Amino acid sequence: MDPVTILLYIIVILFLVKTYNDQKKQKYKNFPPGPKPLPFIGSLHMIDLQKPHYAFMKLSEEYGSVFSIQLGIEKMVVLCGYDTVKDALINHAEEFYERPYTAMSARTSKGNGILFAHGENWKVMRRFTLSTLRDFGMGRRSIENKINEEAQCLIQELKSYKGEPFENMTIVNAAVANIIVSILLGDRFEYGDPTILKLMRIINENIRSFGSIMIRLYNMFPRLIGLFPGSHQKVFQNFEVMQAFIREVFTKQKKTLDINDQRNLIDVFLAKQQEGKPESTLYFHNDNLGMLVSNLFVAGMETTSTTLRWGLLLMIKNPEIQSKKKKLRYAKLQYVIVFCFFHL
Repeated sequence: MDPVTILLYIIVILFLVKTYNDQKKQKYKNFPPGPKPLPFIGSLHMIDLQKPHYAFMKLSEEYGSVFSIQLGIEKMVVLCGYDTVKDALINHAEEFYERPYTAMSARTSKGNGILFAHGENWKVMRRFTLSTLRDFGMGRRSIENKINEEAQCLIQELKSYKGEPFENMTIVNAAVANIIVSILLGDRFEYGDPTILKLMRIINENIRSFGSIMIRLYNMFPRLIGLFPGSHQKVFQNFEVMQAFIREVFTKQKKTLDINDQRNLIDVFLAKQQEGKPESTLYFHNDNLGMLVSNLFVAGMETTSTTLRWGLLLMIKNPEIQSKKKKLRYAKLQYVIVFCFFHL
């Protein structure tokens, strides 16, 4: 290749690089200040992916409580400190109601459901979910009766250990899951039922995995990291198992569906499919149903059971609280069982 051709190639490459950088600067011109990123890795060299909040707090000392940072190819804005986060979520709620795009959520949800949905699909699913949950008693005395019954089952299970040490995560998770299951599926599971144990194991594995290094790397470099084994692959496998269970449930319910006697949220969704309206085809399809049920199950179970277990821990560490509350029966724990549906 002659020198003139080589020179032309170099000029073209430099021109393309300059154009790309100019466009990038234009795209991020309104971003707050932050550390200058390195090619390809961004500012990953400055972050401990196991404890990124430490690095963020340190950077906030230099750049302020609102700064930008690039991790891999992803540019993001970081908010640090109670006052800054409170101001964003309370005073600018409209701007911050959305969820960020991640490669992991795109791969699993594909924009369906409610937790990681966007735009009109999110609005329709949110409206349907709130309306249906209210119809089945959320915020009313009818759901309180179900919680009461489940609280009694939980108390009997606690008593069965007769004061001996035991691991409480499984039974508390199962008790909370049964409240959600009663609305979603119209049923409940015994605490030792293999099905509920399997579902809880899957959910707990995925929640733990979402904080792992491999998941963070996958979100930054999905095509590259997707070729390797790791916790992200386990999340994908667990997700498929969960969706297979939900598909099996609504396939069975579809065979016994009675439009005039809708037993649970899945029945209401299936009835919507048969209305024949444009909305039914666009939004009330099986993929949305599977993801919606999964979202509600995960969000409702993990948040509430964690709250209950923290409550138990605090009472154990502070026995004087129990002595002051002797007149209150353990059944009063039912009032702690609340639904924490994120992004509704």
